[in-house]
Amino acid sequence: MDYADYRHYDAVGLAELVAGREVTPRELLDAALARLEAVEPTLNTVVRRLDEQARRRADEPLEGPFAGVPFLVKDLLQDIAGLPTGSGSRSLATLPAARNAVVVDRWLSAGLVVFGKTNTPEFGTKGVTEPVANGPTRNPWNPAHTPGGSSGGSAAAVAAGVVPAAGANDGGGSIRIPAACCGLVGLKPGRGLVPSGPAVDEDRHGAVSNGVVTRTVRDAAVMLDVLAGADPNGPYLPAVSPESYASAASVPPRALRIGFATESPIGTGVDPEAVAAVEDAATLLDELGHVVEPAATGIDERRLSTDWLTMWFAWLAADVRQARRSTGCAPEAFEPDTRFLAALGDSVRPSDYLASLRRWNGYTQQLGAFHERYDLLLTPTLAYPPARVGELATPPALQRAARLIVTARLGRAARWAGLMDRIVDENLARTPYTQLANITGRPAISVPLHWTAAGLPLGVQFLGPLGSEGLLLSLAGQLEQARPWAHREPPLLPAR
Repeated sequence: MDYADYRHYDAVGLAELVAGREVTPRELLDAALARLEAVEPTLNTVVRRLDEQARRRADEPLEGPFAGVPFLVKDLLQDIAGLPTGSGSRSLATLPAARNAVVVDRWLSAGLVVFGKTNTPEFGTKGVTEPVANGPTRNPWNPAHTPGGSSGGSAAAVAAGVVPAAGANDGGGSIRIPAACCGLVGLKPGRGLVPSGPAVDEDRHGAVSNGVVTRTVRDAAVMLDVLAGADPNGPYLPAVSPESYASAASVPPRALRIGFATESPIGTGVDPEAVAAVEDAATLLDELGHVVEPAATGIDERRLSTDWLTMWFAWLAADVRQARRSTGCAPEAFEPDTRFLAALGDSVRPSDYLASLRRWNGYTQQLGAFHERYDLLLTPTLAYPPARVGELATPPALQRAARLIVTARLGRAARWAGLMDRIVDENLARTPYTQLANITGRPAISVPLHWTAAGLPLGVQFLGPLGSEGLLLSLAGQLEQARPWAHREPPLLPAR
């Protein structure tokens, strides 16, 4: 199978070819590996190759909805037994996982052929994928730009045609941000719908969800059918939709009432391209019969952002400490930014942490009130088009402050000195719309309706109430029918 034929199909389509004996899993794997070889010197998407393991699996009898389809998992929280989960860190590069993650087992049961693990920033802490351990991943639409993060390696590989879908996860936007940067569909499932185990039961209080990035809505829907449902050893018994998500995605939704907002919820700037993306989406939704109007949640998202970062830094401090205990590595095994943010996390008093965590309930109640009036909230996914690689490196002045904090253990004093406000601006100004769904545990999806004048994707986000994954997929399917995007291909190494 040549690349043009391979790229023409999504994952469901490739599985249909295998089921019909029109192509073998080995032929699909060879096509995927050939495409990876062609783009990898430019993009740097995969940090661990599993070619021989994948070839053996491709030659075995395979069953499931994706039997024989090539696939990549993210090198963060998606453990494969016996292999390191590097998490973008030099500290974990050689520590093997004891067991498969539940989501990996479900992908294997679905018949997927895993042939690699994708690049991610250290511990998934950034919205770009530029770890010291593995080097930066680049955007297929323009390699001078980032594919986003933290699922940047997966998104770049899907956008470049290496695979039609790849593993991803999202604790503050890490499925939706790279989907928006790379012209893909990125659904963050609601809290607890997809298991996190067995290594963690409720990662970051359930703010983190596993999922995928895909080119098509139907792939996103069938993947959710594969992943959703309780883990007998997990903390949740989720209410899975009585109808399949694939069925929901294939039927247009009823006329919806959708509130939209374009201003940054944390008071920072917004690029005109991001505003145009939402306004254009609102026009399309109106043409499709939906009621669309400006709306606001009323949530203090500046405070929400600080509460989200407080949680994230404290968990990062625990991650660093656990990595040191497990490997005996020195502090220098971690990136300077990681050591700095972990120091801030270590400075959080338990009473302050719990007060911050308790405010999550207030945000959830306010969002619930919003959804009594509106079915969905529409926003940009990103406040700006994808940044250039290296553009979002920590500014020198903040690097100097970070070194002082780490060496002198001044974390708490720095917080009171207002450094957290600056960190909110430095870290979240480009992605201020995504953390709300993580804190409240609501599902959200980024769809690729807009490309900038410079030819870069810039997705829009829909956020729904509890259990609205089917509704989000239904609307996304309707939008995909009205304005198809899966045929669009980056100029990087096009089919010959």
